[in-house]
Amino acid sequence: MTPTGDDEGYWKNLMATFLLCYDDQLRSIASSPDSSLHFPLHIDFAELMDYDPRIARLIFSQSNTYLQYFDDAALWAHRVVLRDMAADDKNNMVEKKHIHVRINVSGSPLECPETFPSIGRVRVQHRGILLTVKGIVIRSGAIKMHEGERKYMCQKCNGSFTVHPEVEARNSISLPSFCPIQRPKPCGGTKFEYVKDTTVCHDYQEIKVQESTQVLGVGAIPRSILVILKDDLVDVVKAGDDVIVTGLLTARWSPELKDVRCDLDPVLIANNVRRINELKSEIDISDALVMKFKQFWDHFKDAPLKGRNAILRGICPQIFGLFTVKLAVALTLIGGVQHVDASGTRVRGESHMLLVGDPGTGKSQFLKFSAKLSNRSVITTGLGSTSAGLTVTAVKDGGEWMLEAGALVLADGGLCCIDEFDSMREHDRATIHEAMEQQTISVAKAGLVTTLSTKTTVFGATNPKGNYDPDQPLSVNTTLSGPLLSRFDIVLVLLDTKNPDWDAVVSSHILSEAEPDRTSNDEDLANNWPLSTLKRYIHYVKENFRPVLTREAETVISSYYQLQRKSATHNAARTTVRMLESLIRLAQAHARLMFRNEVTRLDAITAVLCIESSMTTSAIVDCIGNALHSNFTDNPDQECILAVFLCIM
Repeated sequence: MTPTGDDEGYWKNLMATFLLCYDDQLRSIASSPDSSLHFPLHIDFAELMDYDPRIARLIFSQSNTYLQYFDDAALWAHRVVLRDMAADDKNNMVEKKHIHVRINVSGSPLECPETFPSIGRVRVQHRGILLTVKGIVIRSGAIKMHEGERKYMCQKCNGSFTVHPEVEARNSISLPSFCPIQRPKPCGGTKFEYVKDTTVCHDYQEIKVQESTQVLGVGAIPRSILVILKDDLVDVVKAGDDVIVTGLLTARWSPELKDVRCDLDPVLIANNVRRINELKSEIDISDALVMKFKQFWDHFKDAPLKGRNAILRGICPQIFGLFTVKLAVALTLIGGVQHVDASGTRVRGESHMLLVGDPGTGKSQFLKFSAKLSNRSVITTGLGSTSAGLTVTAVKDGGEWMLEAGALVLADGGLCCIDEFDSMREHDRATIHEAMEQQTISVAKAGLVTTLSTKTTVFGATNPKGNYDPDQPLSVNTTLSGPLLSRFDIVLVLLDTKNPDWDAVVSSHILSEAEPDRTSNDEDLANNWPLSTLKRYIHYVKENFRPVLTREAETVISSYYQLQRKSATHNAARTTVRMLESLIRLAQAHARLMFRNEVTRLDAITAVLCIESSMTTSAIVDCIGNALHSNFTDNPDQECILAVFLCIM
């Protein structure tokens, strides 16, 4: 005989038998001496489907009922394991009161679009089923005490029953109209008395999850959904975290306002929350593609700089030349290696870059292309951003203050592009000092005092103030202060000097790019690096190479730093220890770009040349002293030999 959906004992018995397969977790729970805590029991939905597809189907389609059955079955399985452990160890084990089954849908059929939609595609049809959404936590509420249930006694039949709060009514508890106790002849009682000391409380927290802007099209508004966390799920995520939430979709009435129609707001009651911060930058890189990378460098082993330039040509290919800028963009995106000393002091590995140039020099195009190369990026403009929009803001929701993450927090672990940097107010620019150097944001707003992570690469673009004067420091030519400029590892100046020869070459390139018959061979890395391949290459070298400095590289960096300290004039802001740290980061980034784990003299010299071109119009890097007119050379390796000779001399 097939059991019906009302056969509660039958299903709980099957569930408990399945949960006994997770013996290690159950034994770990039984070993805890505290019986009042809420313990999670993590299971895989794919394994549940293999064990009994009927249970899996009921959990998916009738989550509100059968998830509670699962928690009750977990207590049954816990008692079985507790008896076995007590018999073996002869110890007095404490029986636990609260165990919650947390379901991981990874690798199961529930990862299909119907049950794993984007937040903006959540509809009424998803209500009541086990739903999974993915996004970024943009708001984290305070932890509260939530009344989960209480018991009442009917004064007519003296029977007791449990009453639970209603999410639809904002967790308020409503008594039934008549006695709900099931018996052959209902008593029909209407007066109930609260049973003392029967209230069960839970930890309670509300967060808001927003869909990632990376998956949205141009002009689309990112949607968000409110998520309710209870018990062991409370305080496991914070603003800026990437999460995958599995739970039951329901709705609740919006606050009552006079002369305003009351609507239902979608709410996801979380069953499981998985932080994926460590996975948010992961990209699928096949072994065949890694082999192509190795074959590429084997092909250019006798001319490594020529191979490097082949990679750099794939950065913003629609812009002709600008070799210095493309090299700086690659080194900024790749970054160096974070260093933590014995005292716990951390030196950031992420590099920051600022482009200062006349209008029409391609600054915004580089920002947008860099955002495409980064798997996690946020683009904003200085004109439309405030200090709260960049860092974090305190907002009031339903009488409660919450923190809402800004652009730098949402870009944690990725890239934050800020265009029109000069349009920001001085006060707003000052707020990002800590975020760029210490990679944290300290918050003290509306009684909320905390610290958020901003392990972010900042890429800014700005226009000079009037006509650029090469004889004046950059802080005079722009509205940016010296302390803020010193936090950028590379600051490149792009000046439109109206060079006729350069204009002729650029116009020819633009016209050739406009030809409709132009084709590219995506398989030939020696001649063409498409965006997808370049993105995977940058991710691969960042994850797999931790270059260390050689003695020759240390000598070059130290000698250049000491020379700059002796000759420091109006660029004193760039001759501090920060410049030395920038040199090390850029040298490590160049070693990664060159596909190796060792920082050689060549990498150190390249870092020196990048710093030398930073904030100045230097003819050392650019043949005519302007990064805008820098171009790729035919024999970069031969020129490098000459540069090494000059450094030694």
